[in-house]
Amino acid sequence: MHSLRVKLKKRSYEILVGNNILVSLGRHLKKLALGDTAYIITNALVKNHYGNLIAKSLRRYGFGLKFRLIPDSEKSKSLKIASSVIKDMTRYAGNKKLFVIALGGGVVGDLAGFVASVYKRGVPYVQVPTTLLAQVDSSIGGKTAVDLEEGKNLVGTFYQPRMVFCDTRTLKSLTPRQIKSGLAEIIKCAVIRDKKLFLYLEKHLLLILELKPRQVERVLLPAIAVKARVVEADEREEKGVRTILNFGHTVGHAIESAANYRIYNHGEAIALGMVVASDISREYGFINNKTQERIVTLVKAAGLPVRIKKVGLGGIIARYYQDKKFVGPKNRFVLIRGIGKTKIVRDVPLQLIKKSLRKTIYSQV
Repeated sequence: MHSLRVKLKKRSYEILVGNNILVSLGRHLKKLALGDTAYIITNALVKNHYGNLIAKSLRRYGFGLKFRLIPDSEKSKSLKIASSVIKDMTRYAGNKKLFVIALGGGVVGDLAGFVASVYKRGVPYVQVPTTLLAQVDSSIGGKTAVDLEEGKNLVGTFYQPRMVFCDTRTLKSLTPRQIKSGLAEIIKCAVIRDKKLFLYLEKHLLLILELKPRQVERVLLPAIAVKARVVEADEREEKGVRTILNFGHTVGHAIESAANYRIYNHGEAIALGMVVASDISREYGFINNKTQERIVTLVKAAGLPVRIKKVGLGGIIARYYQDKKFVGPKNRFVLIRGIGKTKIVRDVPLQLIKKSLRKTIYSQV
């Protein structure tokens, strides 16, 4: 088992990574002394895979527990579902000292973290991510949120987990599409902060896609470290450091939202956002054609989309203007100056954004 610590003074926590470690979850929770009863937010599929294993581990160490199932859909990240979960927690709590476990992917993690942050003004929660995307990204850093019809992650909080518990064995239950979605965030981490990781991805991508344990660990750990170190430097995205984690997300979120979360999953949308952001970087002269081509080639080799289908320019731009990364009337784009180097640019001209999008959108929409 590997351990990485996110150092945030009183809010510090461990990220534990290993293969087949879910059996020890109860023991690690006991050390944290979070409470006596676990309220486990998950979905039916994940519970079917890991519910019995986790329940057995928790009961062995004296914890009470309840599973709360939510639909396996981005639509679960809503104020309606959050309200329903909070009411259920209230009915169940009684005199119990509840803590929350987020067991699942990014949707479960975002919703569970949000609920934990607002229920009784905050109760402890633990992230147990079961997807590659959640293990490398959404489970780390304390961003919680639900969506509105107008856009993604518009209602949320900063609320750090007390532990992140990543069992790489859970990746075996994922579909190839889910693995590729997680790879998008690993590629992002490589592009913004880790040139060695980018080179490793270029050389070993097929083995990673086959979930070979050594190769998966070799990319998962440095990607997690990138996220952890950035969060330490700028926990609440107030210093401009954490902003670099939004590479590909400004346009990516707009694509995801414009498609009503039905055509592209999060990783696929971010992959498209990275393609657009790298093209804008080239247009500014920050990178050359070769660097842009390397990024697009790696994204494509990972089985991720590099062209936008079934979503029109108008819809993307409309959603783009609702993005929370605007500062007043000005946008804020994360661009790159090379592999491993970023540059934040404010007020990128709309015509330039449209130009890069037009290159990426199929004409048959």
